[in-house]
Amino acid sequence: MTSSDTTSPAKPFLDVLNGQRRSTPPLWMMRQAGRYLPEYRKVREQAGGFLDLCFNPDFATEVTLQPIRRFGFDAAIIFSDILVIPYALGRSVRFEAGEGPRLDPLDTPEQVATLSRAADFGKLDAVFEALRRVRAALDPKVTLIGFCGAPWTVATYMVAGRGTPDQGPARMMAYRHPEAFSTIIDVIVENSIQYLLRQLEASAEVLQIFDTWAGVLPAAEFQRWSVEPTKRIVAGVRAKVPNAKIIGFPRGAGAQLPGYVEATGVDAVSIDWAAEPGFIRDRVQSRVAVQGNLDPLVLIAGGAALDRAIDDVLANYAQGRFLFNLGHGIQPETPIAHVEQMVKRVRDFRG
Repeated sequence: MTSSDTTSPAKPFLDVLNGQRRSTPPLWMMRQAGRYLPEYRKVREQAGGFLDLCFNPDFATEVTLQPIRRFGFDAAIIFSDILVIPYALGRSVRFEAGEGPRLDPLDTPEQVATLSRAADFGKLDAVFEALRRVRAALDPKVTLIGFCGAPWTVATYMVAGRGTPDQGPARMMAYRHPEAFSTIIDVIVENSIQYLLRQLEASAEVLQIFDTWAGVLPAAEFQRWSVEPTKRIVAGVRAKVPNAKIIGFPRGAGAQLPGYVEATGVDAVSIDWAAEPGFIRDRVQSRVAVQGNLDPLVLIAGGAALDRAIDDVLANYAQGRFLFNLGHGIQPETPIAHVEQMVKRVRDFRG
């Protein structure tokens, strides 16, 4: 692994995933295209519904590029949603204002028997077209990220038909009907592999797998429902694209992160704001790049608290391979001036 960046690589973000350490860490934010930006809200109003925004290449391209234009981030992530896989599988997926996603629940073995095994990826052509357009419009130094939801997290929404505080419906189904739940996981795994491969074909350069609800699982279930399906996706993608760069984000995994990294083979792992720095440095960053982990709430707070928090993140992780990000997605009420404050402070850092 290279320990410095004296060669000034052309793509800082990609180069960290390829084994280099940057003295100024590359920077982007999860959910960076979104409601905190007035230009996003304007496009969203034009589009109408959320899926109308995702499935219109003009709109999806525009909102993906907006935060890059405004802040000069090192990576753009295609504007889409983790629930496009259920949609492509023929499930009803809708987004209700202020309430989040709504799906037809798959909460019994009888309902699971109605699940299609193969997605209609023609329904997602707009995502692939937006990827091609974004890549063509990006500065060559900026990396384009494609993504999917991890099978466990996607399954939690498919089972309950909505988000719940602890995703109890999916956890209960996995205990009561493990074979039926395994069927859901298998379908998501198989189709996520194809979806990610199609994103790479459409010009994505890095892939991220979001397991937002990994942290609610006990250790054995975490291994079965989070680690193993993610491992299968990584292996499936790399069977076709051996050098594919993949970031995992098992939010809330805590002490289970080293095992996740070892088993899945991801190139980097995103950490939430509750991660313990010494543990991450010793057990995780010594093996793969780390991405994270500023608290989204301190980004809302701003001021001296924000400066201190940014400095803490940099002090904790910037001596290794590191991608500066939030510990989860940016909140809609975040002031733009605070994002500008963060960008300047990270850009001014030399470690």
